[in-house]
Amino acid sequence: MVEAWYMDESQEDQRAPHRQQPNRAVSLEQLRRLGVVYRRLDADKYETDPCLKEIRRAENYSWMDIVTIHKDKLPNYEEKIKTFYEEHLHLDDEIRYILDGSGYFDVRDKDDKWIRISMEKGDMITLPAGIYHRFTLDENNYVKAMRLFVGEPVWTAYNRPADDFPARKQYMKFLADEA
Repeated sequence: MVEAWYMDESQEDQRAPHRQQPNRAVSLEQLRRLGVVYRRLDADKYETDPCLKEIRRAENYSWMDIVTIHKDKLPNYEEKIKTFYEEHLHLDDEIRYILDGSGYFDVRDKDDKWIRISMEKGDMITLPAGIYHRFTLDENNYVKAMRLFVGEPVWTAYNRPADDFPARKQYMKFLADEA
């Protein structure tokens, strides 16, 4: 099961858990109110999983690939890790399904505080267009993930500040409506 918490203010190793003391857990309901959707699937059966097939059909996830993030597998590994950890948003939803390994997605809450979401094998997450977020590996330094898109993939990340994009404005309206 996915676990999420508010992060501490430490600027040390991004791969560390960065839990506040005492820990301030974040529930799936709190994530849902931020537009973050979580699902748990059987990653050992991803190639034939009827649940994944139904999610892809229902959400119109027509394009997918698999990426391995590890120093021996990803060209320009160190540069990519730094880029993934820069706070940014996308104009489309970001959908990731962890097939092996683990890592962290960090998202901003409605008060602009960081929430760390620990992802491991079998976890699928959808981050809504317009949410500020970032990704990093955890201390295991390895993840294999499926990336899903509606239509052709768009890889463009807009680093903060990016508040003038319609996707960000729409996301902010969503947050206001949830309050």
